[in-house]
Amino acid sequence: QVYPVESGGGLVQAGESLRLSCEVQGRFLKINTLAWYRQAPGKARDMVASWGSTGRIIYEESVKGRFTISVDIAKSTIDLQMGNLKPEDTAIYFCYTNAYDFGTGTHDYWGQGIQVTVSS
Repeated sequence: QVYPVESGGGLVQAGESLRLSCEVQGRFLKINTLAWYRQAPGKARDMVASWGSTGRIIYEESVKGRFTISVDIAKSTIDLQMGNLKPEDTAIYFCYTNAYDFGTGTHDYWGQGIQVTVSS
């Protein structure tokens, strides 16, 4: 089994910064994708930023220039540095990975989610 474990999050004021961290734990052979998603109340879960095993990084349009991801594949971690936060960034943030698991093949795995609240 594979477990993305998130940390960080909390309550900040608009304009402040926050850092989320995620470590993929468990038994796996290869990570294909690492990403952060978020889900605001009443809305769909959307991708915020992603990293692929080719090194390609994609950001959602509204966070470009404000959010940055950093990946340490040797440690199986992905961090999300969020700057100039806005109230509309308020959401539950989920760590995601697509990984090759020993014995069962390639699957998607999600963390439990972590709350980020930005007050105006």
